Amino acid sequence: MKEKVVLAYSGGLDTSIIIPWLKENYDFEVIAVCIDVGQNDDMNHVREKAIKTGASKVYIEDLKEEFITDYLFKGIKSGAIYEGKYLLGTAFARPLMAKRLVEIAHIEGAKYICHGCTGKGNDQVRFEVGIASFDPNIKIIAPWRIWNIKSREDAIDYAASKGIEIPVTKEKIYSRDMNLWHVSHEGGELENPTNEHKDDMYLLVTPPEKAPDNPTYVEIYFEKGVPKKINGNELNPVDMLSLLNKVAGENGIGVIDLIENRLVGMKSRGVYETPGGTLLYYAHDELERLTLDKTTYHFKQIVSQKYGELVYDGLWFTQLKDALDSFVETTQQNVTGTVKLKLYKGNIKTASIDTPYALYNEEISSFSTGSLYNHYDAEGFINLYSLPSKIKAMMNAKE
Repeated sequence: MKEKVVLAYSGGLDTSIIIPWLKENYDFEVIAVCIDVGQNDDMNHVREKAIKTGASKVYIEDLKEEFITDYLFKGIKSGAIYEGKYLLGTAFARPLMAKRLVEIAHIEGAKYICHGCTGKGNDQVRFEVGIASFDPNIKIIAPWRIWNIKSREDAIDYAASKGIEIPVTKEKIYSRDMNLWHVSHEGGELENPTNEHKDDMYLLVTPPEKAPDNPTYVEIYFEKGVPKKINGNELNPVDMLSLLNKVAGENGIGVIDLIENRLVGMKSRGVYETPGGTLLYYAHDELERLTLDKTTYHFKQIVSQKYGELVYDGLWFTQLKDALDSFVETTQQNVTGTVKLKLYKGNIKTASIDTPYALYNEEISSFSTGSLYNHYDAEGFINLYSLPSKIKAMMNAKE
């Protein structure tokens, strides 16, 4: 009986050519696994293509809701952002995929898992660390680290030689990753940072210059940090994110052009579209500003940065990540309320925040004197607060 290899399959350029390559170089039975996290592909076509190119079996796994509830919602609550800009669309999906690949390998009795990640990218690390977290005995096959194909142009030529249909050409050679959270674009002219990216590459977002001339208002209701309702209507997670992608995308919101520091040591450039996610992160942060005390909010910003690094670096299934989740959950107990946003040509403005847990008190914060705060109280506070500065000044005067 032949050994089995489970292939993380998308039907894109890389995985399309991997099936025949595996058949040529290994005497294995190839089991293709396509994990649907909202990449908007025709899954029947993906299945047919995998079989046509040599797979013996195909799993189509619809994990969209699990992707949102177990991964994206944790990201929103944590405020995880990598290097101040990237909302981690690809990085959030990889641990879920790795976990399911191992589960299917166990079902099939496969000792090998193959992926199509390049040897220069982050995803190879995310997949392999995730896989090792569940089964360290599974062996990895990473063709980009083995074969003689050196570029996407070479891969296109190989596909042509095998008569394999692929979704890219040498003229439109972008490497894309799409799911419910985002679309990433890399490669081609983007590799030269002196080139302005072209907005005709966008798949989710209308260029701000072409967005409607009238603003759009949207209300997002959170319960303990988790988005539950849009404009007063409770929606399931997939419908909610799809709606926010549409509303934000139509208003030109959610595009970043980023030079990032990859885990493997080099810099890369990507253009990312994350329309709905941008609204959710923005609204969640606005609600936290009103419901978290100063020291908690400030420390959570430190946690958010570290959380983003862990996700980016493929360390989802780690003790530190679990510990940070515990801290985040504690901070979210009062992050409940409705945030109303005004969207206009790529911009977001907070229209209102309504929560029963607001720590803002108009009577205290008003410029008019209230009974809870006396202006004269500030004098003693400032005397104590400035004491170290006064002592330093006295020492300087002596010198």
